[in-house]
Amino acid sequence: MDKIQSDCPYPGCFFCVMKEANPSKRRASVLKFFRELPSQDDDGQVLPISGLWNTAMAHPNDPEFINLGIFECMAALIWKGLKNRRWLAHDQNIYIPYYAAHIIGSYTMNVEEFAERAVRAGVIPPLVELLRGRLTWVEQRVAVRALGHLATYPSTFPAVAEHGEVLELAIQLASSSLEIVYSHFYQFVDRRLGYHCDLLTRGMGGVEMESRKAEEWASQLQCWSLQLINCFAFKPEFLHDICKADFLNKLPGMWGGLVNENSPAGVGLLRTICQNKVGRGHVANIPGTIDALCNIARSSDDWQYMAVDCLIWLVQDANTCHMVIDKVAPTLIDLTNISTLGDYKRLGDTIVTVLQECMQQSGNSRSTIRTQTKSEIDELLRSKQSLKLEKSMPREDLHIKQAAALVVKLEGNSLFSSGNIAGAAEKYSEALALCPMKSKKERVVLYSNRAQCYLLLQQPLAAISDATRALCLHSPVNRHAKSLWRRAQAYDMLGFAKESLLDAILFINECSQSNDPDLSLKQNKVPDYAERLVKKQMRAAWLFREASLKHGGVHCEGDASDAFGQEADDSEWETASESDAENDVRGEGDDETEWKNDGHQEDFCEKS
Repeated sequence: MDKIQSDCPYPGCFFCVMKEANPSKRRASVLKFFRELPSQDDDGQVLPISGLWNTAMAHPNDPEFINLGIFECMAALIWKGLKNRRWLAHDQNIYIPYYAAHIIGSYTMNVEEFAERAVRAGVIPPLVELLRGRLTWVEQRVAVRALGHLATYPSTFPAVAEHGEVLELAIQLASSSLEIVYSHFYQFVDRRLGYHCDLLTRGMGGVEMESRKAEEWASQLQCWSLQLINCFAFKPEFLHDICKADFLNKLPGMWGGLVNENSPAGVGLLRTICQNKVGRGHVANIPGTIDALCNIARSSDDWQYMAVDCLIWLVQDANTCHMVIDKVAPTLIDLTNISTLGDYKRLGDTIVTVLQECMQQSGNSRSTIRTQTKSEIDELLRSKQSLKLEKSMPREDLHIKQAAALVVKLEGNSLFSSGNIAGAAEKYSEALALCPMKSKKERVVLYSNRAQCYLLLQQPLAAISDATRALCLHSPVNRHAKSLWRRAQAYDMLGFAKESLLDAILFINECSQSNDPDLSLKQNKVPDYAERLVKKQMRAAWLFREASLKHGGVHCEGDASDAFGQEADDSEWETASESDAENDVRGEGDDETEWKNDGHQEDFCEKS
């Protein structure tokens, strides 16, 4: 031990202390180290802090350092960096506030007792100063993470909330984080702060790696800000501050992109807001937010069920039902054939019950529902009644209906092949009216074929509705390749890049697993038309797209097209996709194998 210490250039070195074999002596030395470190100005302080950072990430539930005063030490170091810019600029001390805030966040993310100890140690005021942007965005990122963990627990939330500016700062950061990271780091390579680059890539990455990590960290900055806001959203007294029209309009677009697919982000916060009557009132008044929730609910987004929750709660609330029903009902009707989604075990039945109750409420009050909406709900109720009647219908009668529907479907296929798209759509509608409700596989084909007709007739909303119905009937849910592709195209026609991208990616995944020779990936090659659409939508849904447009484009290794490949010729894309889709629908329309095993009720289960 003495030999090790004598060879070490730093007196009282933390790493030397940790090699002490006697546990009681080691604890005493660590305690002394934590007490004295903030008052020292020796070089090399960042090394033990980075070591503590690694330990905190690897063992966040270990109480040893908590008991020895690590929170007090980290809070003091953050204050020192904020108040003593000379010290901060010396040696590598610039890294210390970041590491200190990160350590606080790691040790408070799982154990409420640790969070209570952190609050008593005085970590919140310096974290709030970092949240204000007293240093830079990388310190804001770890400060909002730590404050979000502290706000999660009932016992420590009040200590966070008593700093009244925290909520407003989090809202501002969630709204502006992408622009901040883009303009302060991503945009100009030659202006990037060296210590930011080192924190992102540990000095091992070039410009490209730094840019990718910047996207990831920007997404985390936004999502952690939303997590902090979400803690406040559970308290009704804060909802008026959160539910500003401009912020609610932006929330559905805060999705983290493909770099942060594990965070429910904006729709997760909207779900919390919609659990409260006050929140529902605010959301119902924002048409753009309702439209976005309908798009998410009727998409292959992992958080689809959260949007469905929001819509159902809005319709169940007598105070908001009449405000949203005309927009929400068509979306919910399209989803009535889903059985399991998220926490729902009988989602379709829940939707039918909710819409029935809404119709009854409208009949007992002065609120009005559009005639078209009432007709659509009535048609839904009739279809559910037909399904009940089919259970007692003789098998021979069901076979007659099946045969009649098949004949009409084949007529539709023939019309489609001859170029009579509108006539084909009508025939598919006739076939759907004839086809037994329990013949789910055949109804998938009919809805999907009609969706293709609507695509070619330039009716994307109708195509989305039919493709969604096909995907909800399919087992497993949201995994019917051709319907995914058709809906991806329809979303593209409307400019919904995110929804189109997610469907296109799922389409490619399904093709890779398909036994259909028309869909299977030959030599593992993604179809050109699908690859073009994915590239197009990745550009359109790029995390920094809005910031880039606002600040004059990407100034990193060329322009924006360099980051995502050369711009595709949209006219070429449309021609290619239309041609491929026509071939696609012919193959599916002629496929009668799905008809044969359709005499039994199928179970539907979406893996989440």
